[in-house]
Amino acid sequence: MLHLDGSYGEGGGQILRTALSLAALLGQPVRIENIRASRSKPGLRPQHLTAVLALAQVTRAEVTGAELNSQQLTFRPGRLRPGHYLFDVAEKTGSAGSVTLIAQALLPPLLRAGAPSTLILKGGTHVPWSPPAHYLLQVFLPALAQMGAEVKMTVNRWGWYPRGGGEARWEITPAPTLLGVEWRTPAAVSAFRAISAAARLPEHVISRQAQRLKARLGEDLVVETIEASGLDPGSLVFLWGPRAGFNALGARGKPAEKVADEVADAYLNFRQRQAAVDRHLADQIVLYLALARGPSTITDEEVTSHLLTNLWVIEQFLGPTFQVKGGLGERGEIFCRGEGRES
Repeated sequence: MLHLDGSYGEGGGQILRTALSLAALLGQPVRIENIRASRSKPGLRPQHLTAVLALAQVTRAEVTGAELNSQQLTFRPGRLRPGHYLFDVAEKTGSAGSVTLIAQALLPPLLRAGAPSTLILKGGTHVPWSPPAHYLLQVFLPALAQMGAEVKMTVNRWGWYPRGGGEARWEITPAPTLLGVEWRTPAAVSAFRAISAAARLPEHVISRQAQRLKARLGEDLVVETIEASGLDPGSLVFLWGPRAGFNALGARGKPAEKVADEVADAYLNFRQRQAAVDRHLADQIVLYLALARGPSTITDEEVTSHLLTNLWVIEQFLGPTFQVKGGLGERGEIFCRGEGRES
């Protein structure tokens, strides 16, 4: 039994997701204590509980502590089972919990499950404090494909805060071997494009977001305008290119121009850092780098506490695997020796 302190480092839900994902993939029993202990609402929230129960079903695991607000959890996985799965964040309590964060936990083991799987997740697709569904669709999954993993994703319904109600579908082809990568140089400016979307809001919100983004970044930028679906009002600006994406959500009282400005500022800061990978993709891809056959090197926009905490969790399972050049808040270079683990 591997014991982990859930309050280590950044101390958020990523510790739980990464730990349980690796436990499921490796067949390693794990106990996690002090789950999200420093958060204003500590313990398991609906999206965390959904991830726990989903991984338990995928592996026929024995689990204790799987209940809302629990700060201790024991997870003893069985054998991985490919199949057709559907999980709803709001099944037990109303929630716009992020489907993308749940997918983060489920994709690594399902990629090693030995047969194709289908995954449908219901909840929040475009909500605060998590990558929007379009980030996985346009940034994360294409990066994963470069490592040899084929995952197709469809956004069936958009889900905004507070009620969620969105739905996304993943078709997962087994990837017994992942390949290391060399991502050192930034993509060309011409490779980036954007969308401006809104649901249940006046049409001018969509056009104002798009116009502001083009005014900040150049009229040549391709910005697609989308009238989105959803139970609740919401708006999104999302800009992406190879291995990098930047988004902002609208909110009551927040001008459409400010939504676009947040995206433009984040993108321009990224360009200034001359990195190949944005900070969020670095967080999400390091687990796969650790499992890949052969070494990898990536230049990261910024070394964050979130990243360093995630590396710590991975190394609790796999041993020393990473080297990071660059201090907290600085541009970083991440080297991973790769474990070459196959299913």
